[in-house]
Amino acid sequence: MPAKLRHIALVSDQYALLGKFYEAAFGMHTAADTRPERAVTVSDGYVGLNINPRKPGRPAGLDHFGLEVEDAELVLARLREKYPAIRAVRRPATRPFAGISTHDPAGNVFDLSQQGMTNRTSVYVEGAARQARYISHLALRTLHAETLAQFYSEVYELERLAAKPGDRNFYLSDGRVTLVLIPWDIADFQGTGIVRPGPDHIGFTVESVPALQERLRELSGINAHLRAQTLEGREGEARLKLFAAGCPYGRYHLADLDGVLIDVSEAQ
Repeated sequence: MPAKLRHIALVSDQYALLGKFYEAAFGMHTAADTRPERAVTVSDGYVGLNINPRKPGRPAGLDHFGLEVEDAELVLARLREKYPAIRAVRRPATRPFAGISTHDPAGNVFDLSQQGMTNRTSVYVEGAARQARYISHLALRTLHAETLAQFYSEVYELERLAAKPGDRNFYLSDGRVTLVLIPWDIADFQGTGIVRPGPDHIGFTVESVPALQERLRELSGINAHLRAQTLEGREGEARLKLFAAGCPYGRYHLADLDGVLIDVSEAQ
């Protein structure tokens, strides 16, 4: 059975406010056991968005993700056999959502969980119906896109989806959320700030892009602290062009309060 992409983690200096943004703009719901002194977790009914307070030495922004597997020991056995250089670390019982932390061959960090595992909290909602606005993909930029596609399909059984002719990306699905692997090339950042390889953006599907845009305008008028960011100016426009060209899903592109990129598509 394929792994499931069940949580995405952000790091923020304004983590509580950021949780309110995702609630107000995308209709996400605060997890019942959220501990506001530690983090804020909001969910679309399938993916938990865990927003952690930033600590010294840790950069803000899109940080890591979490996979739920049916049998963690089987996955660890596959890693030992096929990818012996990949390490996995069991986390303390007080560490929410992270029974095991590991990484892929390019160094992207993610957590592993399975039902019944210590540290498993309500970020993993069981059997919840998908809401009208939901997380539909997570994109990583990497120097080793093809290698990672093989890794995630071989070890975690994510299904490889066909790309359109001329599309250099790789797409892997858990049946509900897609992991998009975008080749990273330093030359792509000509005209804008260079961003290192790693997590690139979150993708949402909504019932109507115009309805979301109207909601964002409404929020901006009600509470300036919940105002989404847009990519403006010469460097911003170059980054927006790269963002839009890098992933075929989005019809609308914006950033949250901390500048995390959000790609929005419309339900078919």
